[in-house]
Amino acid sequence: LQHNVLYSSTILRCVFPINIKLSWLNDTILEPWNDLPTMNSSSKQTVGFSIYCILSIVAPFVGQYILRPTFFASAFSLTRFVHASAKTAPTSSNSQIFRRPTFSAMTSATASTSAASTLVSSTLEEHSPSYKLLLEKLRTVTHLERASAVLNYDRQVFMPQADESSAQRGKQLAVLATISHEKATDPEIGSLLEKSAKDLEEWSSLLLKDGESEEANAAIESARRLLELETKSYKKTTCLPSSIAARKAQLQSSAYSSWVKARENDDFASFAPSLQQCFDLAKEIAALQRTDENISLYSQMLDEFEMGMAASRIDELFGQVQEALVPLLGKVKSSPHKPDLSPLFPNAECGQETAEEGKGGFPINAQKELSRTLVTSLGYDPCHGRIDTSVHPFTMSFSPMDVRITSRFTTSEWLQGLMGTIHEGGHAMYEQSLGDSDTSLDTALSMGVHESQSLFWERHIGKGKGFWKFAGGMARDAFANANNNGEAVEGFEKYTDEDLYKAVNGVKFDNLIRVDADELTYPLHVILRYNIERDVVEGTLKVEDIPRRWKDDMKSLLDVDVPNDTKGALQDIHWSMMAIGYFPTYLLGAMMAAQLYHYCQLEIPDLEERIERGEFTAVKEWLRRKVHMHGKRYKSLDELLEGEVGEKLNAEYFIRYLQDKYGELYQVA
Repeated sequence: LQHNVLYSSTILRCVFPINIKLSWLNDTILEPWNDLPTMNSSSKQTVGFSIYCILSIVAPFVGQYILRPTFFASAFSLTRFVHASAKTAPTSSNSQIFRRPTFSAMTSATASTSAASTLVSSTLEEHSPSYKLLLEKLRTVTHLERASAVLNYDRQVFMPQADESSAQRGKQLAVLATISHEKATDPEIGSLLEKSAKDLEEWSSLLLKDGESEEANAAIESARRLLELETKSYKKTTCLPSSIAARKAQLQSSAYSSWVKARENDDFASFAPSLQQCFDLAKEIAALQRTDENISLYSQMLDEFEMGMAASRIDELFGQVQEALVPLLGKVKSSPHKPDLSPLFPNAECGQETAEEGKGGFPINAQKELSRTLVTSLGYDPCHGRIDTSVHPFTMSFSPMDVRITSRFTTSEWLQGLMGTIHEGGHAMYEQSLGDSDTSLDTALSMGVHESQSLFWERHIGKGKGFWKFAGGMARDAFANANNNGEAVEGFEKYTDEDLYKAVNGVKFDNLIRVDADELTYPLHVILRYNIERDVVEGTLKVEDIPRRWKDDMKSLLDVDVPNDTKGALQDIHWSMMAIGYFPTYLLGAMMAAQLYHYCQLEIPDLEERIERGEFTAVKEWLRRKVHMHGKRYKSLDELLEGEVGEKLNAEYFIRYLQDKYGELYQVA
């Protein structure tokens, strides 16, 4: 059925001596058809047959050899399916590498380009048997990696945390990693990449022999970009023996288990040996993968998560933010006009972060339900995912059709769980909107871009005034009824939308946890981790000295005393997963989110009013067009922004956003 809509575009092009675009099919036939909900199946078939007859008269040869009554009947019956799909995920065939957007979400130009690109893609596979076989092999690796992700999700959410359980899961993951590595490093892939590159040039010449076109150029560039990505990946992967891939998978499993227990017991020393192994193996891998000895090991690690973004560029951006943030933070901290934080903490004095256990605490079930309601209102599709709890909130995608998120909740306050859910929901909406070609072309561009999507929804939407005019009543209903002991959260119903907005944006100057940090202090939490991991990799800081360094930097940067390692060096999962070089992407994402929101407001003038009404479809669609649908077609975060909004990453939008927002909240200039 999906192919019928695609083929109908081709047929119409044949029938009429003009260039019929796919959007014409939508506007003239499918959209009006969708406005006739009372028409029964028999009537649809009758009208479909009539159109068939008309087209057959106009184009008898096409009607004789191509058109069939059942074709139009099934194509029209597909209308509602297409519109439903537009609300959930992109519709495309697994045999195509070019994303085919749904009808209701496409502009005319995008529709024409996408349809033509899909047809061109099939032609390329037909033209090049090598290219077709290459795609089959690449997709096999993709599915093996997704199977491994299923085991990882289970490990972090459902699996028993006993040492024996972790050890067995580590062996399972190691086997999958070995098989995946062997298939990804298959020498035939290298040969197929070379042959496909030659075939692409031949095919390009044939395609452009009658002159250039937007559709042909887009198809050629997408195919060229895919080969470029896979060639780079192949070279990076083949330089690693399968034994290292197995060691990495097994170490990640054992180190994660060690981190969880060390965090629970406030025992960094017990985690230090595993952490040392993580850093050592990460350096070993970086040394094997770098192609230029002048590139530092840490810079090589950074490229794994933020490709195309040089360390010097990151230093420049971070310097601008820190220079502007430090004096602003000082003004805010000394301001006598501080928001009342009591809406966040029941039965506490104004702004005090305490609550008696079992008395007035925020019920976990109410928090979960509120979080689920709001994140689905924003656009997360739970029918193609699920929401669970875990030690550390995270998002994991097995395909655009199955993207799962987790959060964590506590009875002492409610903001952490809600914002964690919205944050991960932002990640998930990105993954759910990617194409489903099962190739690297339809994966997230970088971790910084990924983080921009989560922070866009968490901060610019979820912490905005308009959002709390929409969500304030829901929060009051959730917490003013009954808690786990059958008691209402005392006094919560008195808080207005404005009270809640101010509370969720209040700066908690003594906060210790990065994921709970406000927007002003969050960048400093990132910079702290960035400096520590860089120094460990460069050999100027020993692993066993990390807790001391952590406490010293928290004091100098944020004037906060760290009481224990659980709330200090053991709070993040990243190093146990060997995600060294990941932390800088958080701040890059925050800056990109502010820049995107600025341009989103320009293109959707009534954006704030829409948010107040709980209408988020236009925002999600804007992000889909500007970010999601492109996957890895751009080569860097800077290139994506320059191509879609007209300029590279600019720290000024982030700085201005913080100055305006917190200047108003704390009444400082």
